[in-house]
Amino acid sequence: MGGNSPCASCKLLRRRCAKDCIFAPYFPSDDPHKFSIVHKVFGASNVSKMLQELPVHQRADAVSSLVYEANARVRDPVYGCVGAISYLQTQVSQLQMQLAVAQAEIFCIQMQQEQVEIPAAHQTAAAGDGDDGKSFFLHDALPEYLNFASSSSVIHDSLKRESLFSHDMVS
Repeated sequence: MGGNSPCASCKLLRRRCAKDCIFAPYFPSDDPHKFSIVHKVFGASNVSKMLQELPVHQRADAVSSLVYEANARVRDPVYGCVGAISYLQTQVSQLQMQLAVAQAEIFCIQMQQEQVEIPAAHQTAAAGDGDDGKSFFLHDALPEYLNFASSSSVIHDSLKRESLFSHDMVS
């Protein structure tokens, strides 16, 4: 920056901001928290080395990643971003399970409706050619689908349990 206002890094480190300050483009003076959290987790020297090793066109993305990781580390010092990723993967798995249960319940309801509709059609078909095969499937296989639907409350209860990461990980 090298002018009136030093960048957030130079301000925090209490030094003059040179024209070629590596931090100035990425840590403006109006957002001091951004650098302070990165400095707290990684250290100014390490951040400077990382930025110098990268091509200029990749530095902004690197700073964005460092800020994200530093925020995650402050929230969860042990797992950091991995904890956030794990939490989100758990949520996806739970939602996929809920979707599967809902689809199974819809299937059961459809099967029950077909069972109600088939006897009338089956009686008229019995006077004709014979069995169309649906009656066998419905009467023999439906009970196991109905048992699954009744056991879905157990699955719903297990999904309601609180996660280890119940606090808001994403801001």
